[in-house]
Amino acid sequence: MQAEIITIGDEILIGQILDSNSKWIAEELNKIGISAYQIISIQDNKEHILKALKEAQNNVDIVIITGGLGPTKDDITKHTLTEYFKDTLVLNKAIVEHIKKMFAKIDYPFTEVNKNQALLPKKCIPLKNELGTAAGMWFYQNKKVVISLPGVPYEMKGLMKNKVLPKLKKTFKLNFIIHKTIQTYGMGESVLAAKIEKWEDNLPNNIKLAYLPSFGRVRLRLSAKGENKKELENQVENEVKKLLKLIPDIVVGFDDSETIEVAIGKLLAKNKQTIATAESCTGGNIAHKITLVPGSSAYFIGAIVSYNVRIKINELNIDSELIEKYSVVSKEVATAMAKAIQQKFKTDYAIATTGNAGPTTDKTDTTVGTVFIAIATPKGVITKEFYFGKPREKVIERTSNKALEMLKQEILKKD
Repeated sequence: MQAEIITIGDEILIGQILDSNSKWIAEELNKIGISAYQIISIQDNKEHILKALKEAQNNVDIVIITGGLGPTKDDITKHTLTEYFKDTLVLNKAIVEHIKKMFAKIDYPFTEVNKNQALLPKKCIPLKNELGTAAGMWFYQNKKVVISLPGVPYEMKGLMKNKVLPKLKKTFKLNFIIHKTIQTYGMGESVLAAKIEKWEDNLPNNIKLAYLPSFGRVRLRLSAKGENKKELENQVENEVKKLLKLIPDIVVGFDDSETIEVAIGKLLAKNKQTIATAESCTGGNIAHKITLVPGSSAYFIGAIVSYNVRIKINELNIDSELIEKYSVVSKEVATAMAKAIQQKFKTDYAIATTGNAGPTTDKTDTTVGTVFIAIATPKGVITKEFYFGKPREKVIERTSNKALEMLKQEILKKD
């Protein structure tokens, strides 16, 4: 079963707001076995809405529209739907009373404009909006459903949870959709694809694989559809077991919550060890990633963002002659930074970064994109040089991810 999601609003098309509604709706539909065939955003324009509706009903059995249900003249969705279904508007007394009661609670005047919100197409099933004044509408025609919901996110979510999702489950016979995400780290998408190619080619027809790459990380998502949930779960788990035998060294966890930061936190907590960071080119991004994990205060001691040379000298006690001799972007300075923060905060491990994130090289001759990452361990310091290219955001993110990868490798050596 597939659905199309249509968001209506010029504010989306001019970039004034983000369309968070479609993302949320797609996720909730997926949970009950409905796939999003297409998501589109369109203008508050009658012809555009009519065209989008016609095309959507040719593609799918379920169309969900959000937006354009307010009391003002620019909100035209209800009138356009009335025209589309060759219908007429009638006053819904229950909705009128609902709006009056809402306004009475907050001592707000009830006007003719508000009363007009209770004018609904005769053919629709009204969906009372407990959190607002704009009612949702459910149309059922030729075994297809069109649902219109308010654009206000909390009102839309309330109607979806309490009215739409339960009604969809009663109206249609839905299959189950199972997803399993495998988090991998430290191997590029093309190299990874080559390594698991034979396994991917032999996946059952009802299981699809998607690659979701980001800097230094690739998520592999398995999606399966079928009538029996337990059988699907067993089928997916069997494929995951086969996959783990091929890439055991780069898998850090499962699902979107099991990131490398979580894996590192578990290792440090298990070993009762601690970590600190001294960051220059990454500007505290590594510390930010580590502390996003709940409970990280048990092992993360703190950080110094030594962005300026003066901070490296005064706070980390880096010898100015070392900086003068080798440059602030060097293996020697990265090593000294890692040792310094490890000693200053008395931690088991430490991460240090220094480099040229760009767009200029500042006072060094080092190429933009060049970074040095140092990992201080109980046994010594491991420092490596990398070139991460451009732009600035890419350099910062790739440096942060590589540093975490190196840290995990060093912690695992102990185990």
